[in-house]
Amino acid sequence: MDKRAAIPVTLPRDNPTQSYWQLEPDEIADLRSTSSLPDKADTVIIGSGITGAAIAFNLLSNGARDIVMLEARQACSGATGRNGGHTKAASYRSFLDHEKEYGTETAVKIARLELANIRAVHAFAREHGIECDSNPCNTVDVVYDAAQWEIDQRAVKTMQDAMPGDDASVYTLHSAEDVRNKFFCGRGGDETVCGGVSYEAGSLSAYQFAIGVVKLCLEKGLNLQTNTPAVNLEKLESGGWKVETSRGSIQARRVVLATNGYTASIWKKFQGVIVPLRGHVTAQRPGLNMPKDGLPATYSFIYEAGYDYMIPRPKGTKFEGDIVIGGALVRAPEEGLEEYGTTDDTAFNDVILQALTDSLPQYFGDNWGKDHPDGRVRKAWTGIMGFSPDGFPFVGEMPGEKDLWVSSSFQGHGMVLCWMCARALTAMMKGGDDKELSSWFPGQFRLTEERLRLTFHGRLS
Repeated sequence: MDKRAAIPVTLPRDNPTQSYWQLEPDEIADLRSTSSLPDKADTVIIGSGITGAAIAFNLLSNGARDIVMLEARQACSGATGRNGGHTKAASYRSFLDHEKEYGTETAVKIARLELANIRAVHAFAREHGIECDSNPCNTVDVVYDAAQWEIDQRAVKTMQDAMPGDDASVYTLHSAEDVRNKFFCGRGGDETVCGGVSYEAGSLSAYQFAIGVVKLCLEKGLNLQTNTPAVNLEKLESGGWKVETSRGSIQARRVVLATNGYTASIWKKFQGVIVPLRGHVTAQRPGLNMPKDGLPATYSFIYEAGYDYMIPRPKGTKFEGDIVIGGALVRAPEEGLEEYGTTDDTAFNDVILQALTDSLPQYFGDNWGKDHPDGRVRKAWTGIMGFSPDGFPFVGEMPGEKDLWVSSSFQGHGMVLCWMCARALTAMMKGGDDKELSSWFPGQFRLTEERLRLTFHGRLS
């Protein structure tokens, strides 16, 4: 892993695989609000995904002006525009580790933040009329590993004992027979189902959501500059920063890195600390035996050392009934080692792609039936995530670097972390009440010198 983490992180690549969510790029995909790059700005935000968009919206809504957003490729073309569209926390799966390492109070705080993030995203889409296929719903984790099933049951009980009556601890356990009857898994195909866990989650097009937030920011005066990669940051003696881009430089009082897995390409102190990891996703047409009214939830499939995640496209959406499924990292040689350290979303790992292609008939067995006459896979694509040594995002001001702010490294879990982390970062940037912020924002997420010295050993489960 040391060798993979040491691979120099690059800027986003040209000509990436086409994401299912971007088959029809939005009208602002290549927008440049002004034909030339401004010489100066108060704030430069690097990155136009959900993090950059949320930070910009929060700043603009609180009176900030003169904000420039730089994007290396098209608007929202990074991880946000290339994920699986799942707003799902699965907090119970990390609760025991968080409690053991950091204490019950912190474990509870993280679980509450994750659920609050899910609800806030869907509420924002609803309140602002963002058409992004927002679908708050239930999810189910179908567990195929007996040892993991025992841990999951203990985790749910521990969580419910620690936070009784709390919405973030509401889980329903299902027997293997329940899973077969209610969720259509385990008859034919892989029949080793041990049980299931269901709880609150959701799905959406993260691409359309983030684009919608950026459009709201444009209405408030944001200057968006797409296809303008930031290539270097220079601290100015007089204060502030010089941001060098492919189209010239811009001076700013402060800079925000909303760059997730690409952060080390701009600020080298993150090399080996925020490590890119390439993820694979497919969109597949449902088999002919699948329920005509659609599946009852979104899914994850938990097996020894790994998992896949899956959302069925809701009724009334484009490609209604399609099944978006991603994951399969550990199916590759050495549990996907070669996917770490790469920023190449122009290509696939053929082993992982084949595993995803073959997965749904195994999971749904007799309920899958024959493939759709137009073929099983409609689209396949890859995207770059960012992972940290301790499994938490980095949020805050860069130690020793005044007015260089960061919100990055979301562990493939961005749809349940980014929105609230952006809210926390903007509070920090305003110099807000630290006591109020600490009441809901975990201290473990804050950017510190100590965390920058940690060694990356791989993705934490």
